[in-house]
Amino acid sequence: MRFRAAAEKSSSSMTGNNFWLKKIEISVSEAEKRTGRNAMNMQETYTAYLIETRSVEHADGQSVLTDSLWRRYSEFELLRNYLLVYYPHVVVPPLPEKRAEFVWHKLSADNMDPDFVERRRIGLENFLLRVASHPVLCRDKIFYLFLTQEGNWKETVNETGFQLKADSRLKALNATFRVKNPDKRFTELRQYSDELQSVISHLLRVRARVADRLYGVYKVHGNYGRVFSEWSAIEKEMGDGLQSAGHHMDVYASSIDDILEDEEHYADQLKEYLFYAEALRAVCRKHELMQYDLETAAQDLASKKQQCEELATGTVRTFSLKGMTTKLFGQETPEQREARIKVLEEQINEGEQQLKSKNLEGREFVKNAWADIERFKEQKNRDLKEALISYAVMQISMCKKGIQVWTNAKECFSKM
Repeated sequence: MRFRAAAEKSSSSMTGNNFWLKKIEISVSEAEKRTGRNAMNMQETYTAYLIETRSVEHADGQSVLTDSLWRRYSEFELLRNYLLVYYPHVVVPPLPEKRAEFVWHKLSADNMDPDFVERRRIGLENFLLRVASHPVLCRDKIFYLFLTQEGNWKETVNETGFQLKADSRLKALNATFRVKNPDKRFTELRQYSDELQSVISHLLRVRARVADRLYGVYKVHGNYGRVFSEWSAIEKEMGDGLQSAGHHMDVYASSIDDILEDEEHYADQLKEYLFYAEALRAVCRKHELMQYDLETAAQDLASKKQQCEELATGTVRTFSLKGMTTKLFGQETPEQREARIKVLEEQINEGEQQLKSKNLEGREFVKNAWADIERFKEQKNRDLKEALISYAVMQISMCKKGIQVWTNAKECFSKM
């Protein structure tokens, strides 16, 4: 129930910004363990998640349930991969982790563990709400079908051919190292994403270590409780006071499990922005690819113009295989030279149009990408501020309970 309340709070903070969420409610209400056959026809165990969409608009005073279907985590991955390809200028919301990372040692890292599955259910619901509240992504037809079409949805996505449009990692890496005039804003954004990932990773590791120590401290109180209870059995006058003090210690010690489970919710909020760092880098990589294509097209156009000028004037300013061939086998005839000039002029005209188109495309990408990055920054500042404040409040409440336990124990001892 604590996890569900957290998810409802997260969803309520998103509904104010988008017309789509005002018309339909989205929730991932259940998780179910299933067994089936994979693509290799081998039996596997997996978790399916129930997505429910409910109309907010009322007909005759009644809310209408529009749809309900089950999805696997791999289908959420397919949806996100599609969005990354078709909306390269968007900081696409990340999915929750597939396997637990940065966990304290007493918590299970098994992806089938009920607590982990519940936290991932909340993360998947948060992902859908992020997409539905995005001004661009929410209008996508594939996203709508993901929520409403259970059968043949994968086939519909694959028919878009998005895999063929995806940029290869090798091509992206090549562009990163070979682009000559990178945009300073995107260079700084990449550096920021690296720093964001580093800082949050360090924070999560520290939290895991602190959780281990905190767990030990609380369990020491359990030892106090056992000792006081055993001691009370051999004392006549102090027996009641020792037994009461032991009870307070036992209650305090047993509360740590619930506390650390609640802490995992705040850790998951930090992890979301840990994974957002990669989404920022994806936008940077796309811009580098576009800039590299633009520079390559400009270089190719300049080369063709130089070739055309050399043919027209009969002077060769740079070494070329064609120039060496001419020296070895003689000059071209005027007709041959005119034909080559004509071909080059056509290629130059085509190249100029392509360069103009790439320039317009690049400017449009930068405009849209930077608008979405600014939207992301506002969202990040708001979410992380709220999460860290809530975490601090929880820590203060936990400390107050510790003080109260020892105050109660002191009163028990004073009455002996």
